[in-house]
Amino acid sequence: MTVPDSHPEKRAFPLPDTAVPRLRRGVRLSFDPTRDSYVLLYPEGVLLPNETAAAVLGRCDGGADVATIVASLARDFDGVDAAQVSDLLRRLERRRLVEIVERPDGTVRDDG
Repeated sequence: MTVPDSHPEKRAFPLPDTAVPRLRRGVRLSFDPTRDSYVLLYPEGVLLPNETAAAVLGRCDGGADVATIVASLARDFDGVDAAQVSDLLRRLERRRLVEIVERPDGTVRDDG
């Protein structure tokens, strides 16, 4: 029997530290006072991220690279794991909620 995540197409490769994630066009992170939590709004629906995922998404502004996001998270949370942040961003990229863009100097483009 094959473990689903062991299939090559399903395996997420870590993002380079210099990759710059941003929310895709039409995707917005918003605080919902009724739920007392963040929601990720996109044309096809709503995603309810946990607190940590919302913290990552809030930093996906198209200006901060992965290394900067991880460092920022480490200041606010204990036990931040760069691999888990990268994995979350890859999963959101596959769902077409986040895109990985070039750095302002154009040195890195990661197309997954």
